Amino acid sequence: MLTAFKSVAKQAHYLSLIGIFLSPTIVYALPAGVEQITSVEGVTEYRLKNGLKVLFAPDASRPNTTVNMTYLVGSRHENYGQTGMAHLLEHMLFRGTPSMPNALGEFSKRGLAANGTTSLDRTNYYATFAANPETLNWYLDWQADVMVNASIAKADLDAEMTVVRNEMERGENSPFRVLMQTMQSAAYQWHNYGKSTIGARSDVEQVDIEQLRAFYRLYYQPDNAVLIVSGQFDEEQTLAHIAKQFNAIPKPERELPPEYTEEPVQHGSKTVMVRRQGGSPIVAAQYHIPAEADPQFTPLSLGISALGDTPSGLLYKNLVEKNLATSVFSYAAGLRQPGYALFLAELKDDMDPQQALTTLNQTIEEQNQALSQEDLDRIRNQWLNGWSQTYADPASLAAALSESAATGDWRLFFWARDQVESVQLDQVKTALKTWLVADNRTNGIYEPTSALARAPKANTPNVAALLSDYKGKTHQNLADAFDPSPNNIDHSTQREIIELDDQLGIVRVALLPKPTRGDRVHANLAIRFGDPDSLKGSRTIGSATASLLAHGTKKYSRQQIEDRFTELQASVFFSGGPNGVNVDIETVGNNLAPTLDLVLEILREANFPESELNKYKAQRLTQINNAKAEPSALANLTLSRHLNPWPKDDIRYTPTFEESAQYVQSLSQADLLAFHERFYGAGDIRFSATGSFDSETIKQQLKKGLKGWKRAPDYKRAADPYHAVKAEHFTINTPDKANAFYIETLPLKLQDSEPDFVPLYLANYLLGQSETSRLWNRVRVSEGLSYDVRSRLQVSSYEPSASWTIYAIHAPENSAKLQAVIQEELATVLKEGFSEQEVQEGIHALLRYRQLARSNDAVLTSTWQSYLDLERTFAWSAHIDEALQKLTAKEVNAVVKKYLQPTAFSSALGADQSKQ
Repeated sequence: MLTAFKSVAKQAHYLSLIGIFLSPTIVYALPAGVEQITSVEGVTEYRLKNGLKVLFAPDASRPNTTVNMTYLVGSRHENYGQTGMAHLLEHMLFRGTPSMPNALGEFSKRGLAANGTTSLDRTNYYATFAANPETLNWYLDWQADVMVNASIAKADLDAEMTVVRNEMERGENSPFRVLMQTMQSAAYQWHNYGKSTIGARSDVEQVDIEQLRAFYRLYYQPDNAVLIVSGQFDEEQTLAHIAKQFNAIPKPERELPPEYTEEPVQHGSKTVMVRRQGGSPIVAAQYHIPAEADPQFTPLSLGISALGDTPSGLLYKNLVEKNLATSVFSYAAGLRQPGYALFLAELKDDMDPQQALTTLNQTIEEQNQALSQEDLDRIRNQWLNGWSQTYADPASLAAALSESAATGDWRLFFWARDQVESVQLDQVKTALKTWLVADNRTNGIYEPTSALARAPKANTPNVAALLSDYKGKTHQNLADAFDPSPNNIDHSTQREIIELDDQLGIVRVALLPKPTRGDRVHANLAIRFGDPDSLKGSRTIGSATASLLAHGTKKYSRQQIEDRFTELQASVFFSGGPNGVNVDIETVGNNLAPTLDLVLEILREANFPESELNKYKAQRLTQINNAKAEPSALANLTLSRHLNPWPKDDIRYTPTFEESAQYVQSLSQADLLAFHERFYGAGDIRFSATGSFDSETIKQQLKKGLKGWKRAPDYKRAADPYHAVKAEHFTINTPDKANAFYIETLPLKLQDSEPDFVPLYLANYLLGQSETSRLWNRVRVSEGLSYDVRSRLQVSSYEPSASWTIYAIHAPENSAKLQAVIQEELATVLKEGFSEQEVQEGIHALLRYRQLARSNDAVLTSTWQSYLDLERTFAWSAHIDEALQKLTAKEVNAVVKKYLQPTAFSSALGADQSKQ
């Protein structure tokens, strides 16, 4: 859990649903059979008479709701011959009950963003949806139904088996995951943490249906479950409904089997080697560490994160900066019982794995005492920023409480924060010295071809005793609710054009101030420049320039920039290409202005240090090399090049992997400086923000930050008009890959302002976008050929240019059957069309998903960016909703027949030809 918060804080694309929790004070009578247990910082625990734990984390500021049912059973509970059973049951429960045989389909009809996951310690099922009491009650009813009535039929098991096997094979394609499994198996002598959650292929394929049902009846019971509801909902009504539905389930008479296997202390270092075709070299080190609830875990985890931090960590400095690796990574797994820490470095082909591994081990074990107070404070601030983002987001909070419940008690989520806030540097150093020793280490090497120092024995903490008197901090109260209707979004948004001084151009802004929990705000800044003619030959240079903006300026180093963003509690992500740059920002409202000030300074003063450029080149070359062996990357690239009409020097051209590598290798600091000097400047700028902030302050900050900057060359969008393409079919051999990838695309002449767009938008949803779609039901549910099969419709807002794409991952021995089944479904749709019931259910689901999207601040911010460019408002979104509601099956089927031409699709298949 500790390192997970840090990664969340660094992922700018992560979508927060931020709000303020309702008061935990109960002002209504509890239903019969329900007891209130405790409350910490807006999260309240109730207990039903059958043992079910219920957690409420209400938040009125966002009109969506998340429900997470966590069963305290994972792969650690599996016995001999049962590996993969917990994960298999995760799939089987979605197969439904006698009263609801297709749960995923029903979720899709109701606009639920739903899924399930299995880990070492738990299995959970969760859904997020636009706040609606009927939908909430319906989903709770399904959870109660599936807790005791899951069918787990042999026919469903047989149908799902290929899907599970396909998921397993997808993991086998990843060198990292294969190396990780091999290392864990070597590191653990007895404990089930040494076994992969996906399970042994033999166990999964030969699973006994009666054993599977017995496993379900043993663990999927109310006294082994935690039901979490977060977001906007009526607490009194919801608790009453939960009591009615779940109290009817009796408390089981069985006792859960005791867990008495303890992993012994490791008595010497181990090394494993994995050799497979494709990918880049990897070296890694794994160590046994205490459980998450052990007080030693917090200082140890922070130290581990500091060692692997980029670019401040010792591993980065000793490996990446010295050209021994292209990237490094560290992670401490917070588990219910004593777990593990992992350190990893990825290399280029010409780097020496043994030298990198030696340096990795020496840095971890011999230099860890060099960590400074500055290193600790940096990691602590990153961790606490991530924690705050998670706490502010109802969906993320539900997931975090689920993980904490699995590691011993949901209150560990708050307790861990307290530990992080108080940990001292000497505690970190002591923990690192104690646990990161050679005799506690398992090394791993992936090739595309000694004094004793034992760690002490780790014990599983008594979490109940640890938290018996824990109360948490003083809880803050409500933010006002916000109506996400298109009309209210438009009414609440300030849309203006800011004239810059000295004829530097304009800034189009869309500012939506609104209350959020934790005063969070999402913002996006877009700067565009140049035209296709002036930008010829600049595709790779433009992308590298955008990627390296925050790696140094005339005043600040990369580390100083990152530290300042951390201090501002800001997640900032720069991206772009030759035609412009985008900056995604998430922070607290009071810090938006200083964050924007630093962003604008970076955009103006970036100096692209040569050392950072060399690291960037090494990382990109490693990524390109890895992609050259991946079926999905090869198939996508082959089809993209076939459909691409542009010459090599055009910024719209799709290069080969070899060309991409050559372009990256040829990059120089002078190239980036010259590109930046020529094209970056004011002129065509858009800024949008949603959340808690002061509009006038931000407008003044934009004018101040852009004052005195040069004017950029005039922007002209790189058009991508429709062009006819002769259908062709490509097969790419990917030796030694257990998984295959099929994709086919049909170019269309269509713009989203045309009358045909909305019916085709719905038709794509019905064909392959949802879990009730024709392709999903036939390819995955009925035939069991693919873990993921979808169709995707992309339609331009600028010109009549669109594409319709279908893709599926699958086992290579099923490629021919998969393609045949897809063609059969397309023929059936053309011949019979979609029924009126399908169309109406699809309309209902799409409207729910669109409503859910409008409740998300990050989505609102990015949508305003698009609307500013297109001179649209959310009245356009309302127009799409209205057009959807009026559709009939006759209209949808007419448009399908007009555009769907199965023989006109071009396709690409990436697969091991020896298995075809």
